[in-house]
Amino acid sequence: MSRRILLVEDDPDAAEYVLKGLREEGCTVDHVVDGRDALYLATASSFDAIVLDRMVPGLDGLAVLKALRAAGIDTPVLFLSALGQLDERVKGLRAGGDDYLVKPFGFSELSARLESIMRRGGAKPVQTVLSCGDLSFDLLSRKVTRAGRSLDLLPRELKLLEHLMRNKDRVVTRTMLLEQVWDYRFDPHTSLIDTHVSRLRKKIDEGFDRPLLHTVRGAGYRLSETP
Repeated sequence: MSRRILLVEDDPDAAEYVLKGLREEGCTVDHVVDGRDALYLATASSFDAIVLDRMVPGLDGLAVLKALRAAGIDTPVLFLSALGQLDERVKGLRAGGDDYLVKPFGFSELSARLESIMRRGGAKPVQTVLSCGDLSFDLLSRKVTRAGRSLDLLPRELKLLEHLMRNKDRVVTRTMLLEQVWDYRFDPHTSLIDTHVSRLRKKIDEGFDRPLLHTVRGAGYRLSETP
């Protein structure tokens, strides 16, 4: 998603984690560590969403959000907080927050929640079949075909392909694949992803007129009919 995001987070490790993931997705991110700076930027500039830590110096997250809503600024806000109790989540939502994510969290979930609060319009119908060109994945039967030919994929390959197909025409980063497909919250620094992608590419591309699975150098992978 090509978006402009305001990140308000004073924890260096958490900020670096979120910044890395958002920038890999192509977002432009403004990062501040103080609530007063956050309030100034959010009122002076336009953002697609704000990722707001509850406990930041200057003004805490609740005070920042209440001031924004009082000023008529309706930018979607995703709270980040170690305060995971029910009453704390309710406070954040009642103050005008659009969603509330408890630490520790995975970037895949943060990304999905951000996309959700920024989305406009009604809910999309549930998909039971994913497709990309002549490649088809029946989610109910877990059968994959290309040009009518059945493809034999292993369970991990099916999970990898499903994630790529759900993000058709978008670059999927290593961070996203590690979290979504392997449930890793860190990079194991191995050729794990490269090996599985290579095997999947052979099964879905070899013997067909044009490749669908593309490597985007320095970024990740993209499933698309367009080279």
